[in-house]
Amino acid sequence: MPLRLMLLAFFGIVGGAIANYVIYTWCWFPRPIDPWAPPPKEGSPRRSMDRVPIIGWFSLRREAALHGRGFWIRPLLIELGLAITLPLLYFFETQTGGLLPIDQLAEAQIPAVLSGFARPGHQIFFAHSVLLLLMVAATFIDFDEQTIPDEITIPGTIFALILASISYGIFMPTSLPIGGAPTTFEATTFEMPWQVNPKWWSSTGLMTGLAIWTGWCFALADRRLILRRGLTKAIEFFFAGLVRHRTWKILVAIWIVGIVAISIVFSLGGMRWYGLFSSLIGLAVGGGVIWAIRLIASSAMGVEAMGFGDVTLMAMIGAFIGWQAAVIAFFLSPFAAIAIVIVQYIVTREPRVPFGPYLCAGTCLTVIFWNAVMNQWFLPNLLFLGSFILWLCIAMLGLMGAMLFVWRHIKRAIFSH
Repeated sequence: MPLRLMLLAFFGIVGGAIANYVIYTWCWFPRPIDPWAPPPKEGSPRRSMDRVPIIGWFSLRREAALHGRGFWIRPLLIELGLAITLPLLYFFETQTGGLLPIDQLAEAQIPAVLSGFARPGHQIFFAHSVLLLLMVAATFIDFDEQTIPDEITIPGTIFALILASISYGIFMPTSLPIGGAPTTFEATTFEMPWQVNPKWWSSTGLMTGLAIWTGWCFALADRRLILRRGLTKAIEFFFAGLVRHRTWKILVAIWIVGIVAISIVFSLGGMRWYGLFSSLIGLAVGGGVIWAIRLIASSAMGVEAMGFGDVTLMAMIGAFIGWQAAVIAFFLSPFAAIAIVIVQYIVTREPRVPFGPYLCAGTCLTVIFWNAVMNQWFLPNLLFLGSFILWLCIAMLGLMGAMLFVWRHIKRAIFSH
């Protein structure tokens, strides 16, 4: 165990170094801070010591006049933080059974349940480690520029889909029976807490999976509907916009390869399709919730209420952790936002905080408090409400839109004079 934890600390340091490289070079306005990137023109050549993780940032303090006082502290803390977090996450998820149900009488994990969690626990940890690195890079780019690059979320989403098609064990455990004294667990796949409907193994399931994939690819395209010159011109401009950037060819290639890959996995059937379909549903729900809020809030307020990077980020998160955890993460994100806003304001005096870090923090809270929020609260209530939950969510979205619309006109009336 000590050797495992030491290796994980080393991988955390390396992962932090990779995250720092992404943060400073994959952003919209790259900054010559990372030691593995080209040095600034006004700076001195990079030294070997500069590229040693953690320690190298002390050497790079000499560039404070170029990048600002204390610029080296944040990347140093990212590498150090991941070196600590990965071993702790491993111990929490694979050794202590932190994701598993607790025997309320003994106030501890049930031994019989814990003993069968070794293999899925390691699979979950691997998936969460990759997701954590992606979220760290996305979070700090979002802090710096209020944007999240597709170069992070697109490969991350595809990797999650591939991982899920290899093993559906990457999804966190649900204690069974739901709402009762736990005796065993199952992976939280797409059908929880209901029974599997055979139609998802038929052409209906395949068409649903292909539709989700097509919708995701279409959402990534440059699409704008401009109606001021009529519907005919709007459609013409719409399709012209789709092919205006050279990246449309890459996107079409991704779509075709995905269509073929999903069809192959469906033909293989079994647990491979089970995992892939669960990941696709997570992608659809995670991204769909944020997209719906973005559309409604933007229409009601008359301005863009949320960046599309938040949509692709939550789609990626949903593909990793499933639709149930994505919904929980979304509802926990405002609680995380309180702490984030306070810390950022103390450090930078900047009151505005992008939404992406909230979503990532909500995801972390979902993992840490998984048993309480999922097994003891979310699933029992979801099972009780049934299909009514869908109509409740639609009503809440409508109410949110109406409130924002009224608030928009109140502000206009108050501040127009």
